[in-house]
Amino acid sequence: MAEELGQQALLSIISHLFFIAISFYGLQALHFDKLLRKNRVFQARLLYILLTIALGTTISNFFLDYLNWARQLTLLF
Repeated sequence: MAEELGQQALLSIISHLFFIAISFYGLQALHFDKLLRKNRVFQARLLYILLTIALGTTISNFFLDYLNWARQLTLLF
């Protein structure tokens, strides 16, 4: 039981980091500098980091929920 929880925790950490990296890569295609005020470099970088974490975590949670539901389907039969 404890080993399974450890494996699930490791999978969750890896999934979150992977999807945060993917979202960081994907957000680089957008030009945020056109939307932000001039001389607000720190706020722009902070917004970029927060958007990356929020998007990556949301996608990772969806993936992990889907994986968990797929595992639980075997209990149906």
